[in-house]
Amino acid sequence: MKIVRSSRSDRPGGYLDGQMLIAMPSMHDERFERSVIYMCAHSAEGAMGIIVNQLAPDIQFSDLLVQLEIVPKAELIQLPKTVGAIRVLRGGPVETGRGFVLHSADFFIENSTLPIDEGICLTATLDILKAIAHGEGPHSAVLALGYAGWAPGQLESEIQANGWLHCDADPDLIFGSETEAKYQQALRKIGVGIGNLASEAGHA
Repeated sequence: MKIVRSSRSDRPGGYLDGQMLIAMPSMHDERFERSVIYMCAHSAEGAMGIIVNQLAPDIQFSDLLVQLEIVPKAELIQLPKTVGAIRVLRGGPVETGRGFVLHSADFFIENSTLPIDEGICLTATLDILKAIAHGEGPHSAVLALGYAGWAPGQLESEIQANGWLHCDADPDLIFGSETEAKYQQALRKIGVGIGNLASEAGHA
């Protein structure tokens, strides 16, 4: 997948790259129910984001390093302690067999790392996993399997139909360890309570 983004200086108004997308309680698509999505790209050509509040079931980051033959199983005990803190997320329903690393901007691979906004980057190559395994990776990172994607105009239509809210991103929403609390956390950022939203969702 090619990610197309406009630069901050020439980006038209209304695009949400670098923002958090928050599912409304009325969202009945189980893939996105109560989801918080970090928007990596949004333009006239479509949108792409990573769900940051759904853990991938029964998958540990260290297990993936072994499966991808980055680290032999016998050497797992020698991995840096920071490796154990990296969460593996269910990033979305598209390309679920592919890994995407959202990370802090203190790590960059030429022609592989995409700077997004406010010190957040995306890298989708094995090189970043190798760097993390050797203690040379970014200070903060999450690994997502798959991503959420929208065709041109699709996300705008869903927002107009009251499917999504949005708020500013912050490192805790992306990298915080309390994964399941991020939905409430995102709503608090915009001063909205889940009870209020639930009642409003029942009224046209």
